[in-house]
Amino acid sequence: MANYNSAAKAARQSERRRMRNKSVKSLVKSTIRRAEGLVASNDLDAAATAVTQAVSTLGKAAQKGILHKKNAARRRSRLTLKLNKAQAAS
Repeated sequence: MANYNSAAKAARQSERRRMRNKSVKSLVKSTIRRAEGLVASNDLDAAATAVTQAVSTLGKAAQKGILHKKNAARRRSRLTLKLNKAQAAS
C-alpha cells in the first residue's frame, strides 16, 4: 500500500484508468475478431461493414491514447489487407 496521500491517489487514478482502458481494449479485440471471422467465412458484404466498424474502433482507441497510433495503424492495415485479398479471390 502507498505510504503517502499523493501515492494513494495516484494508485486510485491508475486503477480507474486501467479499468476504462480494459473495456476499450476488449471492444477493439471483439470487433477485430468479428471482422476476421466474417472475412474467413467469405461473407464479404457483412465483412466489409465489420471491417469499417473495427477500423473506427481502432482509430478511437488510438485517439484516446489507449493504443499507440502506429499499433492501431498496423492492425487497420492488416485487417483491410485480409478483406481486400478475400474480395480479390472471389
